Amino acid sequence: MLSKQEKIILKVLGDLKGESNPEEIARISELPEVAVMRTLLYLSSKELVIVDEKGVSNLLLTNEGKTSLAKGLIEKIFIKGIKDKLPLNEIELSEEERNIAIGMARRNGWISIEKINNSLSFSLTDKGKTALNQKTSEEIALENISKKKLVDDNLVTLLVKRKLVEKKLDTVRKVYLTEFGKKELSKGIEITDEISELTPDMLKNQNWRDITLKRFDVSSDVKVFYPSRKHFVNQAIEYIRKIWLEMGFKEMSGPMIDTSFWVFDALFQPQDHPARDMQDTFFIESPRFGQIDPKFSNKICDMHEHGGDINSKGWGYKWDKRISEEYVLRTHTTSLSVRTLSTLKPEDLPAKFFSVGKVFRNEKLDWKHLFEFYQTDGIVVDEDANFKHLLGYLKRFLNKMGHSKIRFRPAYFPYTEPSIEVDIYNKNKGEWVELLGAGIFRPEVVVPLLGKDIPVLAWGPGFGRIMMEYYGLTDIRQKYMNDLDMMKKLPIWIKG
Repeated sequence: MLSKQEKIILKVLGDLKGESNPEEIARISELPEVAVMRTLLYLSSKELVIVDEKGVSNLLLTNEGKTSLAKGLIEKIFIKGIKDKLPLNEIELSEEERNIAIGMARRNGWISIEKINNSLSFSLTDKGKTALNQKTSEEIALENISKKKLVDDNLVTLLVKRKLVEKKLDTVRKVYLTEFGKKELSKGIEITDEISELTPDMLKNQNWRDITLKRFDVSSDVKVFYPSRKHFVNQAIEYIRKIWLEMGFKEMSGPMIDTSFWVFDALFQPQDHPARDMQDTFFIESPRFGQIDPKFSNKICDMHEHGGDINSKGWGYKWDKRISEEYVLRTHTTSLSVRTLSTLKPEDLPAKFFSVGKVFRNEKLDWKHLFEFYQTDGIVVDEDANFKHLLGYLKRFLNKMGHSKIRFRPAYFPYTEPSIEVDIYNKNKGEWVELLGAGIFRPEVVVPLLGKDIPVLAWGPGFGRIMMEYYGLTDIRQKYMNDLDMMKKLPIWIKG
C-alpha cells in the first residue's frame, strides 16, 4: 500500500530517470521538503528508493572574517596607523584588537618597539613597509573562501583559530529508484485523493466507505519541535520558590549592595575575619559608605567588644563603626535573614522565611565556582525549634531537589552554634561537593536584633551545584554560556 505522497514522489523520480535529490523533488512535486524527506524514509523502508547521504564540509567567513575582508586584517590596520603616525587610541581598533595586532605585527617582523620615557614607541621595519603594499597569504585565503575557491589546509586551520572562518558540515542527499521501485513504477500508479481526518458528516452519511484514508506510521521518526520556554536557571528559581512556599515559608527580599553591617557585623563576624578581605568580597568604590541605625549599631558594637548583656565575652576588640558602614556586594543572602530578624515583633512569632537572590564573591572561576551566583537562604524563628528540626528541613528541601545521597558534617561559622556543612554526591565528577552551611544562630546574633534569645534555624545553599546534576552539566559555567542548542534540549525542571 502506497500513500498519495509516496505515489507522487515515485512518479517524479520516474520522470527524472530514477535519480534526483530531495530539494528538486520538493520543487517539482510542490510538497514541503520536510514531507518529502519523511516520505523518502517510508519508501526506503519499503526498498523502493535508496537515499544516499554524504557529509560535505564548507568554509564560511565569520562576521570578523567579513570585516577583515572589507577593511583589512587588524595587523594591517595597525601598521597603516603607525605609517600615518596616528596616536594608538585613534587607530580604528578596540584595545583588545590593538593588543593582538601588536603581537602579530611584531611576530611578522613588521614593527620595532622601543621604550622612551616610560611609554612604548612603534616604528615600521622595511618588511612592514613592504607588507603595506602586498596582500598576505591570509588575506588572499579570505578572498578565495568568499569566492568558494580551494584554500590550503594550513591556512584554513590558522583562519579558524583566529575566528575569521568557520567550518560548516552540510549533508548532501541523493535519491535513486531501486530495481524494485522501477518495477513497481512500470506497473502504473494511479494517484487518488486521501483524507487524514474524519468529519462528523462522513460518519453520519457513511461517506468514509468510498474514500481513501491516509495511512500513518506511528513508529516513524518525526521532526523535533522545541517550544519557547524560560531559561532553565529561571525555571529552577521558580521551582525552589515553590518548594519553600509549599512548606509554609514567606519570602524575604533586600538590597544586593548593602553595608558591611548587615552582611558581616550583624552576623557576629569579627571585623578582622578573612572573609572580609579583598580575596572574597567586592567593595563598592562610590559611594563607599552608607548609614546604619544607631539602635542596632550600639547593640552590635557591645556584642562584638564584650558580649553585651548576655553570658558572652564577645570578640574582645575595639569595634569600628566606619568599617561596618562600608558598602559591599552582598556575599550571601544571610544578610536578608538578619535584616528580617530585626523587624520581627513578638506577635509575629513563630515565623519561617526564605529568600532567593544573587550573591557575589571574588572567587577564581572553575568548574564548580562562580563569582556571581544564586543562593537560597532560610530561617525558622520558633521557641520550640531544635537541631533535629534543622536537619529535617534541609533533608526535605534537598529530597525535593532530587538529591538522596546527602551527608551532614560538623562545621564552624562565626554566627551559628552548632554548625554543619551539607554535601551532595556529584555522580558526574564522582566526588562529594560542598553545598551549603547551616546551623542555629548564636545568641550574639539573635539578642541584639530580636531583643531575646530564642532558637533561629538558618541555612544558605547556593543552588548552582544542585542544578548541575539534574541537567547533566559538568561545568557550572555552562549555566550562563547561553548555548541555544543546549538550552532548548535540556529537560523542563520537574522535581518533587
